[in-house]
Amino acid sequence: MTELLTVAQMRALEQAAIANGQVTGLELMERAGAGVVQAIWDEWPRFALRPGKAAVLCGPGNNGGDGFVVARLLWERGWTVDCFLFGDPKKLPPDSLANYERWRECGDVVRIAEHGGQQRVGSLYAKAMDADIFVDALFGIGLTRPLPRLEMMDSLMHTIFVDGLWWVGEVISPFVVALDVPSGLSAHTGNFLWGDQPHDGPQEYWAANLTVTFH
Repeated sequence: MTELLTVAQMRALEQAAIANGQVTGLELMERAGAGVVQAIWDEWPRFALRPGKAAVLCGPGNNGGDGFVVARLLWERGWTVDCFLFGDPKKLPPDSLANYERWRECGDVVRIAEHGGQQRVGSLYAKAMDADIFVDALFGIGLTRPLPRLEMMDSLMHTIFVDGLWWVGEVISPFVVALDVPSGLSAHTGNFLWGDQPHDGPQEYWAANLTVTFH
């Protein structure tokens, strides 16, 4: 690549490819998931040699659909995979819903709603901390406005990035793999979208061990 693309340009390229019949949305999602798995093998070759444990947190949009593909591909390679969904599966975009249903043929999905269910956030935390890989497929490049400071969202984001990632850069599992961008960052500006107003720049802890982007 010789240039950086904006979110709008990337979406336009994808939409044009789909409109021209070059590829379907489902095929793009499958390629993205396969790319993430390959990136994991490249970053940590030992994971390609033996099955491990993964916890995958999927969001309510197409980023979550990519996450379901990653969960399925890891499961097909013998991994133990725990999959979580933030949101209502009935409201998933069509391609994400298709991959949600494909994953459901492999394993269960623990749903985490916006309100209530702290026990399920605790379950996510326990599974994530017991995993070799934690996949952040919560929010991708489509995030444009600050996330509400809901008690449930606070717990989720702290589970991913604060409690779980204070050792980023160390060799201790779980390693956090973010799809597109670490959830909560704006792909438009690089700013941290949280609370009532966006903050200038990301929080120091708001990172991942590996971030996989797609083109």
